Amino acid sequence: MYYENYYFGMNIIWWAIWVILLFWIFAIPYNIPGQRRKKDSAYDILQKRYSKGDITESEYFDKKKILEEEFRKS
Repeated sequence: MYYENYYFGMNIIWWAIWVILLFWIFAIPYNIPGQRRKKDSAYDILQKRYSKGDITESEYFDKKKILEEEFRKS
């Protein structure tokens, strides 16, 4: 049965609230364990390895130079 300003038993304001709530839950990116995350770029990984001490300063600058050359080519 159809009543004026009601859609499937809910007022249009309630539909808007549900749409906003679902958008907020699924579309807004935030860091929660198990949620979608942006993948680290090669440069980010290189910086992390250098900051941990996995690679030396000369290795860092050599690899950084290679990454910059690859970025210029593409």
